[in-house]
Amino acid sequence: MSAVGIQPEAADAARRAAGRERARQLAVALLRSPTFVVGAVVLTFWVADALAWRLLAPHDPLAVDAVAVLQGTSGRHLLGTDDLGRDVFSRVLAGATPVLTVAPLATLLGLAGGTIVGLVSGYYRGLVDDVLSRVVDALLAFPAVVIALLALTVLRSSRPTVILVIGLLFVPIVSRTVRGAVLVERQREYVASARAAGDSGPYVMFAEILPNITGPIAVEGTVRLGYAIFTAATLSFLGVGLQIPSPDWGLTVAVERANLNSNAWVVLGPAVALATLVVAVNLVADGLRQVLEE
Repeated sequence: MSAVGIQPEAADAARRAAGRERARQLAVALLRSPTFVVGAVVLTFWVADALAWRLLAPHDPLAVDAVAVLQGTSGRHLLGTDDLGRDVFSRVLAGATPVLTVAPLATLLGLAGGTIVGLVSGYYRGLVDDVLSRVVDALLAFPAVVIALLALTVLRSSRPTVILVIGLLFVPIVSRTVRGAVLVERQREYVASARAAGDSGPYVMFAEILPNITGPIAVEGTVRLGYAIFTAATLSFLGVGLQIPSPDWGLTVAVERANLNSNAWVVLGPAVALATLVVAVNLVADGLRQVLEE
């Protein structure tokens, strides 16, 4: 094999080795961040619970027991029962599944759409950037919850609909972050070299620029995940998200808040679970941001 053929292979191997080394250094730095570790531990707990709550829940979260209505905490019911006699502790454990199904999928949808819009807007600039930026500004002028309420009032409220609405709400927010990162990378020498070599715009955007802005996108994704969890819970609380008899935490708080005096844990249980999950995601986002900015 000629030396000419060896050089590209050696360069590719060097890039892969450098990528593995950067990934290792990032992992070590994250494990040394107390903020990230605490958030990751709590988040891992809820993810594991969402996957395996059937093995952990002592009762069927949907089982109605007219004899055990609004009972207090006991050995049989750790957090008491609700107004239908359902075990609150089991419903708290089961409530992680709808939350951690809707929020991550909505976040991925928002990240994908926002990344594409941000790449196109930041790379092409000019008229394309002006038009997309004006559309993004117009969408950001309206409160996200109001847009979601209107959309879910018109559309049939279901899990796929909630995912779609929340994901689309995040597109303009994510696109603004990605556009800013692209504007910086667009001035780099490697972009000029790729354009001078005749590479197409889509290739430069997705093969050259995108790998170099994964850090900001990752941070934005974790931040959006926290907002997605809170937004999904808010929509359920307002009655346009997931519907009865789902053990969704926001829906449970809305339905059972009148029984706060009878059995506080029927409301406090899902509320505390929701709060710990949102805080955990925000801690992960803060830890990731701190490490990437060092």
